[in-house]
Amino acid sequence: MTNEITTRRIVIDPVTRIEGHSKITITLDEAGEVANARFHVTQFRGFERMVHGRPVHEMPSLMARICGICPVSHLIAASKAVDAIMAVTPPPAALRLRRLMNLAQIVQSHALSFFHLSSPDLLFGFDADPAKRHLYGLLAEHPQFARDGIALRRFGQHVIELLGGKRIHPAWIVPGGVASPLTAEVRDEIAGGLPEAIESVVRALDWYKASLAGWAEEEAVWGTTPTAFLGLVTPDGEVEHYDGVLRAIGPDGTVIHDEIAPDDVERCVGEAVEPWSYLKSSYLTALGHPEGIYRVGPLARLNIADRMGTPRADEELAELRERLGRYPSSSFHYHYTRLVETLSCLERMAHLLQHPEVTDVRVRATAGINRAEGVGVAEAPRGTLMHHYVVDDGGLVQHANLIIATGQNNLAMNAGVKQVAQRYVRADRLTEGMLNRVEAVIRCYDPCLSCSTHAVGEMPFHVQLRGPAGEVLDELVR
Repeated sequence: MTNEITTRRIVIDPVTRIEGHSKITITLDEAGEVANARFHVTQFRGFERMVHGRPVHEMPSLMARICGICPVSHLIAASKAVDAIMAVTPPPAALRLRRLMNLAQIVQSHALSFFHLSSPDLLFGFDADPAKRHLYGLLAEHPQFARDGIALRRFGQHVIELLGGKRIHPAWIVPGGVASPLTAEVRDEIAGGLPEAIESVVRALDWYKASLAGWAEEEAVWGTTPTAFLGLVTPDGEVEHYDGVLRAIGPDGTVIHDEIAPDDVERCVGEAVEPWSYLKSSYLTALGHPEGIYRVGPLARLNIADRMGTPRADEELAELRERLGRYPSSSFHYHYTRLVETLSCLERMAHLLQHPEVTDVRVRATAGINRAEGVGVAEAPRGTLMHHYVVDDGGLVQHANLIIATGQNNLAMNAGVKQVAQRYVRADRLTEGMLNRVEAVIRCYDPCLSCSTHAVGEMPFHVQLRGPAGEVLDELVR
């Protein structure tokens, strides 16, 4: 952000239809061209400091409070870190149930991102009237599409509630496993909802693929800066959400890191702090900062993996690669990959529920403090999530570090904002559609900043364009 009075500055505050609070600043040079653009996270949470001195067994339930959209991810990463400190492996049934809840969370979160937050732009257009460019507008003009999104998210949340007792902040995933086994009745109820959920995703995929050619311009300029990609894969190269090893590749598929154990994550990922944002910026240590820019999340997971590992999703992945190439780079394709991954998650849930031992009553291992530190890594909806704790002999937390998916995408999001602003923003006249496109590139990543509630179509919006002397040249208020 610049304080020079010889430049013009456009501020988009807040960025709408994302989960949390942020703003975008666009600086213009003397010729009125976009010189730079930045994505600022304007809130401070402080969880890494607040947990100091707390008993480590409290960490899963405490860390789940970070987020109301993806609390399960923090439950899993925190529990895995405490598992490591306890030096225990949860029973097989518990591992399956942890996976099941994580997959349900990815389904509900991806449904929220695609159907609720991003699809109004895709269906109505980025220049459409914001008075109808929201979920209620979808219900009025595209009722089946809107109902599919609502039902899909409801299904994912219902599975979380069936397993954990409540939809938001369940405390069911615990150090050593889970708090209670799966009953046959709950298993059958979850399985009974899967066919309808799968058909909802398939309808969305069919519509998206039929519409893809209409977004050729957005695909070409939305976050196409070459970056690396990082995520978890199985030893044989399938997409992995719970376990596996870390793999990082370059924009052309060149392997940068492979078979990195999750507890060795600091060997490949570093963090930097920028003065203009509370959100940390991650980078690949092999490439340094800021050259080590990389992306995580569904686009990254599909790029680094050889296959999805489920039949229908593997067919969709093959078609995606035929359409977009082996390593699609545009961040616009987060939407497409999010749908393919949702289909795979539902297929994986069906497979887990069919295992004969999924209802085994042995679901938790117990132990004391056997190590001084532990690392837990899992794939959250938005990308790889890492929790690292250090404890004293009494099990009290002395250090906690969280590497969040949105932070790992931070450098890429900033590059995308600048790229889109340079393509669309004009200094002489502001339009709502112009600025919506700058916001929309951020929505591709589905950043999760605090997962607060959102006003549908009524989020306050105030943008001013000022001249070199500070005079207001144009103004938009929503």
